[in-house]
Amino acid sequence: MAKPFPNSLAFFLLLISLFSSTPESHRLPQFLGKASRLPKTQNNLTQQYTYETRYFHQTVDHFSFTDLPKFQQRYLINSDYWVGPNRMGPIFLYCGNEGDIEWFAVNTGFVWELAPRFGAMVVFPEHRYYGESMPYGSQKEAYKNASTLAHLTAEQALADYAVLITDLKRNLSAESSPVVLFGGSYGGMLAAWMRLKYPHIAIGALASSAPILQFEDIVPLETFYDIVSNDFKRESTSCFNTIKKSWNIINSVGQKANGLDHLAKTFHLCGKLKSSGDLSDWLDSAYSFLAMVDYPYPSEFLMPLPAYPIKEVCKEMDNSPDGTSVLDRIYKGISVYYNYTGIADCFELDDDPHGMSGWNWQACTEMVMPMSSNRDSSMFPEWEFNSTSYAEDCWNQFQVTPRPTWITTEFGGHDYKSILKTFGSNIIFSNGLLDPWSGGSVLENVSESVVALVTEKGAHHLDLRAATEDDPDWLVKQRASEVEIIEGWIEDYYKKKKATFNM
Repeated sequence: MAKPFPNSLAFFLLLISLFSSTPESHRLPQFLGKASRLPKTQNNLTQQYTYETRYFHQTVDHFSFTDLPKFQQRYLINSDYWVGPNRMGPIFLYCGNEGDIEWFAVNTGFVWELAPRFGAMVVFPEHRYYGESMPYGSQKEAYKNASTLAHLTAEQALADYAVLITDLKRNLSAESSPVVLFGGSYGGMLAAWMRLKYPHIAIGALASSAPILQFEDIVPLETFYDIVSNDFKRESTSCFNTIKKSWNIINSVGQKANGLDHLAKTFHLCGKLKSSGDLSDWLDSAYSFLAMVDYPYPSEFLMPLPAYPIKEVCKEMDNSPDGTSVLDRIYKGISVYYNYTGIADCFELDDDPHGMSGWNWQACTEMVMPMSSNRDSSMFPEWEFNSTSYAEDCWNQFQVTPRPTWITTEFGGHDYKSILKTFGSNIIFSNGLLDPWSGGSVLENVSESVVALVTEKGAHHLDLRAATEDDPDWLVKQRASEVEIIEGWIEDYYKKKKATFNM
């Protein structure tokens, strides 16, 4: 099996991938203490957050002086709780991911819940080339070819955020207001990188589930799929083994006469199956997403899912009657992910609800994240990342050649502990070890101010989601630690400002 592009979503997707009560005014500062709990939602339904939608006349290319037409960058803003510029009210900025910004905003309850406690303004800028923020007037024109897509890069996106927040602060006479960055998944990577690249713009960053080390050979290439596999094995060895067996069976059935039709019928697909590999990729994505969102309560972040969905998937596979075929067991299990509500009559394999074509461009240029699968440690088929075929796929799709070492050249990654300790400060890297992207993130404290908050049972940027009545104590403590650290950043900023004013 060969997958040309890594899963994103929020992400990332495997995009990542990625989350509002109206604030009442509080005097600044008012912070959460260690023992404090965030407001709880009564269930896990998406909360409705209030915000104003605005558009900023944004530069297409920040790094040249070519006369390109500007574009309208969408951003969401709420200043209901903001104590204003005279009291240096902080600004919380979420670094938009690879998708519609409203989707990320409603799934990032932590930022909204912190705003009244800090007297903060909340700003969610949309990432260029996603959602409504399209250069050249439309997605069709923006995605037309390599020339129009050329400015879809992380560097340009960070410059967008820097220019937007600088202009916003100037217009509000809020130049002295501290900015704290938040981000999950790819947005978490952007938050960490922005803190490093623009330390004069933001005083700190919470980078949740941010795999800034998932490049070149900084971490073993098998890491992602090993973590997915271990998540299933910890729930059930027999479930792990069923999945491991299934790939050869799918391939074998697909090669028989009418085999593809049989597979399409078994898995209730809406249309014809072109190859068994398409089905395998569909299953691969579901297992990876399940590992990402193995949350301790029901959620609808990617799909409507029960609490600890991997456990439920494995129950369906393991509890099937004796004699149930491997393929039928796989179908029963995978239906927990793709059809937990039971409303789908059949499944499409090629939906692209989260803007993955834009991410594919990024993966084909600078966001090259090599991955492989090991026969012994993984439940997936063995395959090795092949840079040559990867480049060929990218050329066939976009007529571009990937630059696999550019991200580490631009943002670093090798010898990251020494570099971050020497040049970095005020960054929280938060991760849950159930999340396969955690393997490419920072999991150990680097210094007193570049810290790692790691939870054994946490999944993909769980800490950024809204608090609920079902939050386990370890999650409550993780968020309290994050608040305490952010409080320290802001207090330190105010002390330095006060000292400057008194000089």
